Amino acid sequence: MRSIPPLDLTRQYRTIQSEIEAAVHGVLSSGRYIGGDEVQAFEQAFAAYIGTDHCLGCNSGTDALYLALRAIDLQPGDEVITTPFTFFATSEVINRVGAIPIFVDIDADSLNFDLDQVESAISPQTRAIVPVHLFGHPLDMSRLTKIAQDHGLFLIEDCAQAIGADWNGQKVGGFGDMGCFSFFPTKNLGACGDGGAVVTSRPDLARRIRQLREHGSPQRYYHTELGLNSRLDAIQACILRVKLNYLDQWNRDRCRIADRYQSGLGHLSDLQLPQKNPQGSSVWHQYTLRVKSLRGKSSRVTEEATQNDRSGLQAKQNDRDELKAKLATFGVQTMIYYPVPLHLQEVYQTSPCRFSSLPVVEQVAQEVLSLPMFPGLSVEEQDQVIQSLQTILGE
Repeated sequence: MRSIPPLDLTRQYRTIQSEIEAAVHGVLSSGRYIGGDEVQAFEQAFAAYIGTDHCLGCNSGTDALYLALRAIDLQPGDEVITTPFTFFATSEVINRVGAIPIFVDIDADSLNFDLDQVESAISPQTRAIVPVHLFGHPLDMSRLTKIAQDHGLFLIEDCAQAIGADWNGQKVGGFGDMGCFSFFPTKNLGACGDGGAVVTSRPDLARRIRQLREHGSPQRYYHTELGLNSRLDAIQACILRVKLNYLDQWNRDRCRIADRYQSGLGHLSDLQLPQKNPQGSSVWHQYTLRVKSLRGKSSRVTEEATQNDRSGLQAKQNDRDELKAKLATFGVQTMIYYPVPLHLQEVYQTSPCRFSSLPVVEQVAQEVLSLPMFPGLSVEEQDQVIQSLQTILGE
């Protein structure tokens, strides 16, 4: 029995090692380590891939979100609607620019935020919506774009986990005013270090972000506002440019792995598998299922129970954690994304945020479990994952 990791970046690297090393050597020999032709070439290639006019590389996905929010001049007290079920950076940057995150509940099938609740959360103070295409699954961007347009709101897409995903044939990141991407090494398109980018087809926003990422400087040594130092370095850009050529193939590999999981696990009644929307093309950054029960108990927790009795949710978490531990004894390593919704994080007991009842996300956080998912995962390894689950669940 082999040990199967949730992610192995070394396998991907070995397939393109010679190309990566040649590109890095070229940058080292050039003496241009910050900015320059390599960064510009990647920005042009990535903008063309997403289908936007501009790409602005930066230091990280977090900085990409921060720069996008700074670019729309949010004021203290302005509200930004987002999801409580994502990585902390999404809401953190809203607070950092002085605005207030408004958390809305998620859809129980897609785990992206519930668009009905988005509409009901809009107030006179709302300035922007920040959707997250969670786990690589695209939101219904046709409907969300209309909501934003009807209410005159900025739409800033968090595409950190969804590079290459599309809705009705159009890649995410190109629907809103801006799309924000992370090139953290674990992402579908990952650097060998940190990195990020903002894409847009609005020249005014592109100019503003370019200025903000260079210390608020439209011209060297002349500063018109307080910005920050957030640049994508040339070595990471050259690595990303090589990897971009393989991204679609790697995403297809992820889709094949997801299809195999769907086929092999679909009959297990204790699991709720991720749902695919036929109008959208997922890139399966994670394969995240929900553990309904290990003993045939109902998965439904009512809103009243969520508010008045946490024992039901604790039982759900115990089932999930028990399954995770049992899989580890079969050599299958898994991850939990995300164990604590953002509105329940300690920092939001004192930092500004607003939300009403969020029963779905509180239930889902006790149930989610992510199986091994990465290009290079072998059929034999995936069979071990599937057979281990079948053995543990007795079906």
